[in-house]
Amino acid sequence: MKLDLNKINIMGVINTTPDSFSDGGRFVQTDTALEYARKLIDEGADILDIGGESTRPGAAEVPVDEEIRRTIPLIEAIRRFSSIPISIDTSKPEVMRAAADAGADIINDVWALRREGALQAAADCGLRVCLMHMQGSPDSMQDNPQYDHVVAEVSEFLQQRIDAALAAGIERSRLIIDPGFGFGKTLQQNLQLLDGLDEFTLYGLPVMVGISRKSMLGLITGKDVDQRLAASLSAAVIAAMSGANIIRVHDVTETVDALAIVQALQTVQNP
Repeated sequence: MKLDLNKINIMGVINTTPDSFSDGGRFVQTDTALEYARKLIDEGADILDIGGESTRPGAAEVPVDEEIRRTIPLIEAIRRFSSIPISIDTSKPEVMRAAADAGADIINDVWALRREGALQAAADCGLRVCLMHMQGSPDSMQDNPQYDHVVAEVSEFLQQRIDAALAAGIERSRLIIDPGFGFGKTLQQNLQLLDGLDEFTLYGLPVMVGISRKSMLGLITGKDVDQRLAASLSAAVIAAMSGANIIRVHDVTETVDALAIVQALQTVQNP
């Protein structure tokens, strides 16, 4: 897998779920999803993130067999024409193993390998792993989340999950961290997290951020999910300037242009 972490990487989202918060139902058919994957690659995506289970607030869990049915044929199909890094957005060890066999490169786990068997599966697969912070679970995470100091508490959680991954035999060089915007956080807590994002670069690990089209942007702008492009781009630029290495987005073309400016500025600042 070729993943240049000396640049800002754009991760394009492909949700093969009927109930995704932003594009639910558009890519449940493999042929349609494959066409969209080609489009994201042409637009300049550095990574494709494929998910077969919605993690939006209140989402119900999907059976393992169904999640595999939604994701693995797409990974196999992409691998027949492209070597682009592919991320599997899952918390289930069975899906992790199936995705690795199909040609995936990254495990993107909103549960940070806390599900039974996930640590061992990730260790066995040999893929990069993104450990994300989430307070609670998708079905209840937005029910009055509480923190005393959100940046410190998210940081402490991620350190614990890094330690657990290392103890399971996952090399540090394979780890990515994600503070988990929108996963068990209020608007104010999300903003505090964005303001303190540079704290997470101190781990010396790649930092991934996913804010694209999220409800926090709707709360600020008053715009519906399909009208949050400008807000998503603003958040992406702020995250990149704060040290994020991977920006997970729905709108690849526009984000490529926005982050090209950030990358150019960083080249001047760090010749």
